[in-house]
Parts: sequence; structure tokens; C-alpha cells
Amino acid sequence: MKRWHPLLALALLLLTAACGDNIEITDYSIIPEPVYMVQKGRSFTVTSSTKLCFENLGQNNPTAKYIANTLRHMHVRPAFIGTPHKNCITFAINDTLNPALGDEGYLLQVHPDGIFVSANTEAGLFYAFQTFVQMLPDDILHQSYSRIVMPECTILDYPRFSWRGSHLDVCRHFFSVKQIKRHLDLMATYKLNRFHWHLTDDQGWRIEIDQYPQLNDIGSWRVDRTQQPWGYEQPPRPGEEPTYGGFYTQKEIAEIVEYAAQRHIEVIPEIDLPGHASAILASYPELACDNYPYTVAIGPYWPPKAVLCVGNDKSIQFVSDIIEEVATLFPSEYIHIGGDVAYKDNWEHCPKCQARIHRQGLADENALHGWFLTQVSDMLARKGKRLIGWDDIMDFPLDSDAVIMAWRGDTTAFASALLGHAVISANPSYCNLECYQADSNCQPTAFPQYLLLHHAYHYDPIPPTLTERAQPYILGGECMLWTDYTTSYDQAEYQLLPRLCAIAECLWTPREQKDWPHFQQKIEHHKTRLHLSGHKVCPGSFKPIVTKTADSEGLLITITTEVYGSYVYYTTDGSAPTPDSPLYTAPIHLTKGTLLRTLTLYNGQAQEEVYDFLI
Repeated sequence: MKRWHPLLALALLLLTAACGDNIEITDYSIIPEPVYMVQKGRSFTVTSSTKLCFENLGQNNPTAKYIANTLRHMHVRPAFIGTPHKNCITFAINDTLNPALGDEGYLLQVHPDGIFVSANTEAGLFYAFQTFVQMLPDDILHQSYSRIVMPECTILDYPRFSWRGSHLDVCRHFFSVKQIKRHLDLMATYKLNRFHWHLTDDQGWRIEIDQYPQLNDIGSWRVDRTQQPWGYEQPPRPGEEPTYGGFYTQKEIAEIVEYAAQRHIEVIPEIDLPGHASAILASYPELACDNYPYTVAIGPYWPPKAVLCVGNDKSIQFVSDIIEEVATLFPSEYIHIGGDVAYKDNWEHCPKCQARIHRQGLADENALHGWFLTQVSDMLARKGKRLIGWDDIMDFPLDSDAVIMAWRGDTTAFASALLGHAVISANPSYCNLECYQADSNCQPTAFPQYLLLHHAYHYDPIPPTLTERAQPYILGGECMLWTDYTTSYDQAEYQLLPRLCAIAECLWTPREQKDWPHFQQKIEHHKTRLHLSGHKVCPGSFKPIVTKTADSEGLLITITTEVYGSYVYYTTDGSAPTPDSPLYTAPIHLTKGTLLRTLTLYNGQAQEEVYDFLI
């Protein structure tokens, strides 16, 4: 594991400044950026005498209890009162619906005599509270203040998209219940509301199924190869015991679903069918087309031949039984069935699959795949559920009720929307958070592509090229964390942060309100806040961004940086730059062929390495 760059210098600076009893907030750094926010000249001071009031919401209401308990953990302990008055923080459900707020919006006002929050729903109050927490000092979890002076302001806010998701793969590497809750807390902080839980794959089956116990006795475990690089694992040795993995009991799943609901997060399970079935076939070999000795996959494999025998009635009954239990465990309207990369070579040579093709009057194995998806969709519909699948399923005729998760780019998303399917954008060019987010020489091992923070911030589920007619079919989007290279939860957080914050703003904030330079400044506060809360956070990419523009004098060179507050020193004579070299402050003219060498400093420390650019 390569070293992480902790934010110690900034954290220590903040803690030093926060050692007194009083603090005055000068500006708010809220992510996602609200729809409307204006600061005014006066202020309100939170003190030990400040009270807490809930209107149209009892103290024992889950959202009210969440707000009160969170404030206590942050050393803000206002006493309850029944009727709001001066020096009070009031959360109120509107008696009359405010159409501007919708189901998740809120109005938050800081006045000189108190703070007033209103919303049409509990979800709106919950999101307002997340904003309020971000308005408090960055070190509020560690420092108790006798007075917090907050600038007067008005915030009117609501989300751009209803689907603001985070996908987490727990199959390649398993995370504990405590860690899943930590992830849900992180989602709630940034107003994400859909937890896409990738529970089954070739590398492990992670959900307890009463009717098929071998899925957990066998399918949830594989031989431990965590010390070997992904893709280079040695195969199991004869007699080697599978010890790596785990699964969530139905009791634990209920606990997580309830925990998520308290944070207004819907949990969407993914049960991958009919492909990615190594864990299934290792547990129940009779559901395979052949006699191949399937095992729970240790690493990646190709071609992915582990596919259910859909010509076998036992396989169809198996899927029906799985859906029965999963639908009971998860109250969500949706169940994700994967549906991707199901290679059909086995079906071509399987007598049962060929018989099914003949019996159903199907054209070929592709049509058999479509038939299977229709069966699954019907099973879900009988349980009151809607099917979500990766956009591979667009290759087959689908019920219009099916939801498409577009992972192959905007073209597939557009095509799905034009056909009238609801679409969730998961474009890996912006959303695959397993990619490197800075120089790979300075980062933990990750998927061998780059997705920098500033690139993730330019994600848009509805690019301008999408026709106006199709735009309403885009439900929203989600960031994705696959865990091929992510072997621990600490590393998972490091891969998520701070890019999850950028995507959260893309999914909540109107396009015209987004501002990259402003986000650059805000995210530095959030890195500090997250670091002080114990989260693992990537400090960002310190490789300068060099652009060249031709003009009458030659080439005009502009240097920008991803991390706000970093400084770039440079040379053009081939020597290594140092802090005594020229500091970049404005565009410079260079001739073609010049070697520009750069060194980035942040908090007085050299970052990463010297970067060379041939002009």
C-alpha cells in the first residue's frame, strides 16, 4: 500500500484557531451548493441557553431524535421547548405545502433572534439539518464552544434529481455492518438518498437466504489471496480452506435498512442474474449447464462462463425463491438484477437451454436471455417491485417499467430515455471512483485509469445534447465504487472522498449554480471536517494543469491547480524547480520545445513529485 497524504497541517491549524470558547463564522461552505443562499449583515449566536423546538413533529419522531442526538454529539446541547421563541432553533413541518420545496426541499433562515427551518416533509427537515451542521465550525465534533456567532442568511433549497445514489460493491471485498452504517452516514451528510448495495457476484454471495443455506456456507467464502495483486492471484491449492469473505444475516440487513431509513436513504439490493454466478454454481452445481468444477472466484476471470442454466426449471425456481426472500427484506420499490456480461457459450451446448429455446419458439440464445429477463421482471412485479438492470439489458425487449442503469456512457442513457425507460446515469467516465484520483506513484493501488476531482465535478446526468423530450426520463445518477483493488473500508473511504462530494453537488445543485472555483474553496473546509471526523480523505491531485494557447507572441502558458491554496514553482532551463524558483502568478509566454518543470507546494510542503511538460 502506498502512503496516504494526511491533512494534518490544515487540521492542526484549525484546532489551534479553535482553542477558545467563542468562534465567529464568517462564511458558509455548503456541499451540495444550495439553490438559493444569501448572507446578510447581522448574526445569531448559539449559546448554552439556545433552545430546540419541533413544530408538527414530536420529540420522539425518528427525524427529531436524529437531530437532537447529533447535536449532542457535536457539543451543541439545546434543551427542548414546546413553543418557539427567541434564541431558539426551530424545525417545522409546513401546515400548508410550499410548492417551491417539493418533497425534499427546505427553507432555512438564520435571524438575529433565532434559526427557523421549515419543509413539507421530514426528508426536507433532515436535509436542512445536514446544511445546518455544515454551517457550524469544522471541528465541532471535537471542540465545545460557549458562543457560535452565525451570519444571518436565507437558504431556499431543493434537489435537481430525485435519484442521488452511491453504489458499493461488497462482493470482491466484504465490509462489516458498522462500516456500512458509516457509509450511510457519509451519504446522508451530502444528501445522497439511494444506497445501491451490490450483494452478489462471482467473488462472493453476501446475503443470507434461508431456503438455500449453501449460498452462505459455500458461496460467501473464498480462499484468501488479499496479499496478491488483483488479477494475479494464484489458484486455490488442493485442500486449501476458503476463509475470506462473509455475509449479512437477515437480522443485520433489517438493521441496516432501518438505519438507512432514519437517514432518508432507500436501500436497493443488487442480485446479479443470470451471469456473475460463480458463487451460486459453487454452492449449487446442479444449476449449471455443465459439469465444470465452479468455485467462488478469487479474482477476475475471462471469459465469464459462470451463467445459470436458464433451461433448467430448478434455476427458474431458484430465482423465484431468491426474489421472494429479497423482496421481503427490502421495502424499496426497486431490485437491481444486474443482467450484464452473461456469456452464452454454455447455453449453446446445453440440451436444456436448447430445449427451452425450441419450446418457447425463441430465435436463439440472445432471445433466451430476453425470455429470462421477462420471467424475472414478472416475478418482481408480482412482489410489487420494479426491475433495474445495467444497460446491457437494453439488447432485449423489455417492459417499459424496467429502469436502465446506464454504465456504458451517455449514448446508452439517451437511447434508453428515448424509448421511454426511466434511466439512472452511472457514466464511469465521471462516476467510477475506483480509478486513481491523483498520480498513481503517490496513491494506494487503484483501477488503472484516472478520474480527478475536477473531472468528476463536471459530471451531468443530463448533458445539453439530450433532447428535451427525453430529459424527464433521467431519474438522476450515482457514483460507483467497485472493490477489485479496494481491500479495506479505510481505502474505500479514501477512494470515495472527496469525489463523492463533487458528484453529490452534481446531483443536487442546478447546473447554473455550479461553480468549480467556488467548489475548490469549499472542499478544503470539507476535507478538514472529514479528516477531523476520522474519515480517510485524498488530498487531491497536485499535478499542475497546463494549457497552451497560441497568440502573436508564440505560446501562452496557463497553469492551474486542482487543490485550492497550492502554489506552483517552475523552471524553463532544465533545472529542478525549488521554492526559490519563480512562482507562477500569471500566464507566461514560452517557445515551442521548451521544457517546463513544475513543483507544487501546499501548506508549505512539497507535494508529489516534479512534473515535466514539453511545450
